Amino acid sequence: MNPSPHTRFRMPRRRFLRAGGVSIALPLLESLAPRAARAAAGGEGKPPMRLLLAGRFLGTNADYFFPRATGLQYEAPRYLRLLESHRGRFTVFSGMSHLGYPNAHPTEAGLFTGAPPERIFGASTVSNTVSLDQLVAERIAGQTRHASLAMGAVSYVPVSWDSQGVPVPLEERPEEVFKRLFIDGPPGEMAREARRLQEGRSILDGVRDQLRRLTRQVGAGDREQLEIMAGAIRQAEQDLARSQAWAGRPKPRVAQGIGEFQNAGWASGQRMRHDLAFLAFQGDLTRVCLSSEGVGNPGDAPGTVLGHHEASHHSRDPKRIEQLALFEEEETRQLARLLDKLAAAREGDSTLLDRTIVIWASNLGNPSAHASDNLPILVAGGGFRHQGHVAFNRERNKPLSNLYLRVLHQLGIDVPRFGMSTEILTELG
Repeated sequence: MNPSPHTRFRMPRRRFLRAGGVSIALPLLESLAPRAARAAAGGEGKPPMRLLLAGRFLGTNADYFFPRATGLQYEAPRYLRLLESHRGRFTVFSGMSHLGYPNAHPTEAGLFTGAPPERIFGASTVSNTVSLDQLVAERIAGQTRHASLAMGAVSYVPVSWDSQGVPVPLEERPEEVFKRLFIDGPPGEMAREARRLQEGRSILDGVRDQLRRLTRQVGAGDREQLEIMAGAIRQAEQDLARSQAWAGRPKPRVAQGIGEFQNAGWASGQRMRHDLAFLAFQGDLTRVCLSSEGVGNPGDAPGTVLGHHEASHHSRDPKRIEQLALFEEEETRQLARLLDKLAAAREGDSTLLDRTIVIWASNLGNPSAHASDNLPILVAGGGFRHQGHVAFNRERNKPLSNLYLRVLHQLGIDVPRFGMSTEILTELG
């Protein structure tokens, strides 16, 4: 039996920068364990695999997301034009769903579990099965500081479930995730570092001399990775500071019917969660993240005057469809930014994107009908031989759990089935 991609990895190339209540895990650095030494050790230095699930819960305009042609030589529709620089690094699937699910918002409970519908719908209590993120976290427990990170806001029902069918709470506050990842030590030191963050100072301040010395010791490629890490930390701090500054201000009074203005923006929340996942993966603090992407309010995406949910009930009204498209374009821009960061981060002979499976998915197809078929599914990275667009029968959908089973096997978790899977998906090499 081949070793798991998770168990092959060993820690020698990882170092930590520590000062006071701060602990920063460094990315994998080639200079600390040259390629020849790893080869002599039988490949034990191969980086681990990771999983990032991004749940979107208002469907997608199919005409702007699914290419007309299959394969890699498609003409990019409106949303995929924003991902053009990553063509060949992702696959879009059409004609997939969880068979038997009703047309309703609460299907998000089964988006990442694929549980039989009778376990979720029509009963007095939900008896869900384990979600993809938590199954992976269970199988690799103990190999990282955090088994998993589940972030974002619950819009209708929980999306992450443990093996007992119990919902896993989502952390809505990015600053709390940041503290969990980087602030450590006795309570007094942790409190001091938290105050420093609120004052706009950086956790990098206390370790700057260590970082400078390390930068002089490593090669050019590793220096670039250290710069990426430091830049990502500082960007996350600045985003958190802006969010906290707005959170302390009273919300403006608005005309009735426009909806509540959300100070901590919907798009910036996605960006912060993606940045935290990137930093956690780069430092091997966790290998499993889930981000619930939430629902936007008027103004959260450029040009929007309707709310995200209101626009999704478009009833084929062209103006509402365009409002929905502006929200969905913004979601796609945030995905593109995440893929940019993962692709730029080198990890040995590969990139962080090569070692991270990103699943960007929704529980609804056509949002106006709350349709649960023909779901918008995109898988990026992960070392797959990506196919561009794989189209299944839109009238007789392929079980989405078949894709999840393929993902589990790619992660080295060779279970015979997952959710309502009928076979392992072979269309993703």
